[in-house]
Amino acid sequence: MSSRDRRQDVTIKDVAQAAGVSYATVSRVINNYKHVTPDKRERVVNAMIRLGYVVNQQARSLAGGHSGVIGLLVPDVGNGYIGEVIRGIDAELAANQYDLMLYTTHRHPSKESMYVATLTRGMTDGLLLLLPLNPSAYLDALHQKQFPYVVIDHQGFDDFSPTIIARNFVGAYNAIRYLIDLGHRRIGFVAGTPELASAIERLNGYKQALRDCGLEFDPALVENGDFQQPTAYAAATRLFALADRPTAIFAASDISAFGVYDAAYMAGLRIPQDVSIIGFDDIPQAANTHPRLTTVRQPLYEMGRQATRMLLEEIECPSGVVRRIEFDTELIIRDSCQPLNGLPSSQTVGRGGASV
Repeated sequence: MSSRDRRQDVTIKDVAQAAGVSYATVSRVINNYKHVTPDKRERVVNAMIRLGYVVNQQARSLAGGHSGVIGLLVPDVGNGYIGEVIRGIDAELAANQYDLMLYTTHRHPSKESMYVATLTRGMTDGLLLLLPLNPSAYLDALHQKQFPYVVIDHQGFDDFSPTIIARNFVGAYNAIRYLIDLGHRRIGFVAGTPELASAIERLNGYKQALRDCGLEFDPALVENGDFQQPTAYAAATRLFALADRPTAIFAASDISAFGVYDAAYMAGLRIPQDVSIIGFDDIPQAANTHPRLTTVRQPLYEMGRQATRMLLEEIECPSGVVRRIEFDTELIIRDSCQPLNGLPSSQTVGRGGASV
């Protein structure tokens, strides 16, 4: 008999006998219930390790218990934005003795739907969806089957999904007002993925700030992007090639702003002397660029924690109440912007939406 077969033969009763506790105590430990003394929990865990007991998460969940696992879908894991959100999620899960099952969609909508179907078949107790690209394909089904989930940084697709978002419109609006206060009038915009509501809100904030300041919106100054550095580099290169090039560029994410930096250097432009640049997110790398990036901060870590907290509360005590939490943004002024032609800078607005 193989070692795997021997592990599968070990039962909860075997673990209980080895640990010197009741069957119910082992069950509570496996299901992550809090009302178990540390000593008994340690004995159970040690017995499980010693005997090689393997928990059948799916079978346990289908039998009416908790899997003790939360599923997370992300488009990729290669940037600081997603890393900060995951840090917050992981911290909250660890504090509540839950495990994380991570699936990366690589920005393929079909993979997104497939992974959601997989994760909701007894493998997890709930689902976190970060920047979903194709939510309309499965959110109604999740809602109908009352499977707990929370959407992070997406909005506007239905009125029944619990959601964690930042004030994207206000953040973009304040960024453009800041550039206008510095004297800039030709302000380019490297937009985000057009299918995402956060990208749409940032574009709308850009347009509204121009209108409120009496500036005409020029479509030639807007280049579509996807929040990724190579695409932003190509977009900014096109903007810098305009006969009347922009004197400032607002990028829909910090990662995009790094692509704008690269394009500026390749075009022989100095930052901020020749072009001012603002990003969005305030990922850790933003403070380490040269020059340090001025950006719109959204509290990514706290958004991850709050989304997880909301999901766990719904798992423990389903309320049926749709909750949406909207976080303030804040303009973080560093070194990548300066007044145009030596004009003085005016006082700017940081948090929330007081300037709108």
